[in-house]
Amino acid sequence: MKLKPAVALYVAATLLCAATVAAQRASAPTQSRELSAAGKAALTHQLSDSVHRGDAPGIAALVVDREGVLFEGAAGQLDVAKGTPMPANAIFSIASMTKPVTSVAIMMLMEAGKLSLDDPVSKYLDGYDNLQVIATFNDKDATYTTRPARKAMTIRQLLAHTSGIGYSFTNPIEFALVNKTQKGEWELPLLDEPGEKWNYSASTRVLGFVVEKVTGVPLERWYQEHLFGPLGMVDTSYAVVPGKQSRVPTQYSRFTGTIAPLPVQPIPSAPTPPFRGDGGLYSTIQDYGRFVRMLLNDGTLGSARILTPASVKMMGENQIGAIFVERQPDANKERTRPFPLGAGKDKFGLGFQIAANDPAVRGYRSPGSLSWAGIFNTEFWIDPVRRIGGVHMMQLLPFYDDGAIRALRGFEETVYKHIQ
Repeated sequence: MKLKPAVALYVAATLLCAATVAAQRASAPTQSRELSAAGKAALTHQLSDSVHRGDAPGIAALVVDREGVLFEGAAGQLDVAKGTPMPANAIFSIASMTKPVTSVAIMMLMEAGKLSLDDPVSKYLDGYDNLQVIATFNDKDATYTTRPARKAMTIRQLLAHTSGIGYSFTNPIEFALVNKTQKGEWELPLLDEPGEKWNYSASTRVLGFVVEKVTGVPLERWYQEHLFGPLGMVDTSYAVVPGKQSRVPTQYSRFTGTIAPLPVQPIPSAPTPPFRGDGGLYSTIQDYGRFVRMLLNDGTLGSARILTPASVKMMGENQIGAIFVERQPDANKERTRPFPLGAGKDKFGLGFQIAANDPAVRGYRSPGSLSWAGIFNTEFWIDPVRRIGGVHMMQLLPFYDDGAIRALRGFEETVYKHIQ
């Protein structure tokens, strides 16, 4: 069969990128990475510079390899008004960095034979057997028409954010409909046909429903028993016990142009359902670093086997075909700016954005690296070529604030200048 030129070009580019990443992995040394004393000092200085420049009130950051922690540091303040320094073990609201945890849980259930990635979502959840797709939408009054979806929505599409679901804070149609109906995005008609377009979305909220349905256990309990406990993630939960709440940073916003504290929200002191698969966790750079190390080690950390190497490999492979991660708009400007880095070039796997082999980007994470983030500008990346990972956390809105991204990229660039 002769491929069309555009398709042939895509296939060739995909194969070349995959071959390049595989070759880089194969040729990478297996010993532990190192950061010299000068490298650690440079990272410490970079964090302090970011705070002094006004990128964020406070930052905590970590670099790991498969064996352990290469760097750990913090700068700035946990609470500006109180003058409390930011501790390295601060407990952050990690928001959408919950999503990779839920994605790993789905893969664990797949390995246990509890589900298949290409199962229709309707096999596990009611209401997904008669999906409707928005056909026309009126911006003036948020009225719309629908048509029946031609395809079933699958677990794989939820993992890859090609389910057709959106998010109200970034998609203008969802923003209007959620405000008008007070429904969740997963309860509304789909924006697109399943499998045809990448939209950052509440898809992982639905995956959380699937985990609870399949296991018969609330997310908090299942995650503690099967993920957080085995990985030694002692400060990760949907709640923060009273004795640890002094380590939770104040949340800030720069939406008006000046950094100011957000209205104080109560921190749950005990896990209380409903739990979200797409957000809601609290964690530290140390705990999330252990999660990153598990993935760097092909699913294992110490004596804990979470996933098989085959599943970890699959999570880092392109699952969206010829389409790309698309630039997401800022429907709710108080919450976000347009994102993400790599839009229009990067692919998406099973829960992770996959960095493209982009010649214009050098000195940062390798092609094939995995990443995602949380709305308060908590970020992580996993570099399977250099076999390192980074975790960089702050508590600042809007998402993709210029200062927050400058701080993240500066930290990442400094890491790659000094890693050995």
